Amino acid sequence: MTEPPPSQHPLQLLSVVIPARDEAECIAATVEHLHVELRLANIPHEIIVVDDGSTDSTWDVLRETEKRVETLRPIRNLEAHGFGRAVVMGFEHGNGDAFVIMMADESDDCRDVVRYWQVLNAGYDCVFGSRFVKGGSVIDYPWLKLWINRCANLFIRILFRIKSNDITKAFKAYRRQVIEGCRPFLSPHFNLTVEIPLKAIVRGYTWTVIPITWRNRRTGTAKLQIREMGSRYLFICLYVWLEKYFSKGDYEKKSSEAAAA
Repeated sequence: MTEPPPSQHPLQLLSVVIPARDEAECIAATVEHLHVELRLANIPHEIIVVDDGSTDSTWDVLRETEKRVETLRPIRNLEAHGFGRAVVMGFEHGNGDAFVIMMADESDDCRDVVRYWQVLNAGYDCVFGSRFVKGGSVIDYPWLKLWINRCANLFIRILFRIKSNDITKAFKAYRRQVIEGCRPFLSPHFNLTVEIPLKAIVRGYTWTVIPITWRNRRTGTAKLQIREMGSRYLFICLYVWLEKYFSKGDYEKKSSEAAAA
């Protein structure tokens, strides 16, 4: 973790990016519950749901939900699909000066989005949620995925010498300058979940960790397959590790950028 800069411009708009593929059973509830929490907290926001090639009625559900939730902005990805591509499309369509990446199945707690916004407004560039620190929790996590998750995160902690113990979790928050400063994105799939935070750390953006709650999905099927925890994740980790030790700071956050933030 790092200390926040002494001053940052107050944030004006939060863009929540939710990639969705075949989530017709749960996407409406996710959007509606998120909208309620953000509205109760008086957080100006937009909810960008990217339909990433769904073969069920996800798009139709989104169009109906749009009539009830005025801040919902559904987008259809008609090109190459993939979790990472959908998230990046959400970034490109977002108007906010802060972003939160959230899963469509409501496994992420909407109340944690409110806390992300509050911590970003304290001055941090990034806020990483962790299910495995004091105050965090997991509910109904499949034991094999849990074991693989802990091994993968231990590997990342050792490789990058960082204390954050839940880097692989997609559910994180970033100021816009972090997203712009971490481009170009190389990960078309779930490996984007490690590319962004690791680049942000290596490139000198400020960050902190807060406890979050995660609950296993109650409908539908998980899109992340265990086999994807292999070569794609390793490639991105090694790519960013090479940047950390061999780029000589070419991509680091510049002091002029910090002054303008």
